Amino acid sequence: MLRREDFVYFGKFLKPHGTKGEITLEGESIVLGEDCDFVACDINGILVPFFFEERRQRNSGSMIVKIERLDSAEQVRLLTNRDAYIPREWTEDNEVLSLEIFKGFTAIDVNLGVLGEVCGIDDSTINTLFVIDSGGEEILVPAQEEFIAGIDQKKKEILFDLPEGLVSL
Repeated sequence: MLRREDFVYFGKFLKPHGTKGEITLEGESIVLGEDCDFVACDINGILVPFFFEERRQRNSGSMIVKIERLDSAEQVRLLTNRDAYIPREWTEDNEVLSLEIFKGFTAIDVNLGVLGEVCGIDDSTINTLFVIDSGGEEILVPAQEEFIAGIDQKKKEILFDLPEGLVSL
């Protein structure tokens, strides 16, 4: 039996995606590692695990998941608007990455050089953004995996490969 104290809030199931049993799962600025293969939901006071058959990022704050043994929109609809939880140990083992850990990192673009310091994460819209303080000016950079060229945790640096013109918007 899954014990509630062993789990932390991850996000919420939104609505079914298509007709083949996929559903949108929105996460709270957390990226699941490859070994994270399920989430748990509270069903009538009991945490029930739902294992991923497959999953893919939709954007920085949500993913589309296919749950094992749920093969239609009708079947996954029971998860709509339910909170999803992940094992607390995943957050301790770095299998789960919160974007908040990048606060204080130096943001560097491969073409422009140092952009500034990551001073926050803006997840108020569907597109999560890194907020970068660049000498008193604010630069917003999408927290998209395709824009991150590298991360050096020892040096506290995050390297971006941003499309031309994005920083000047």
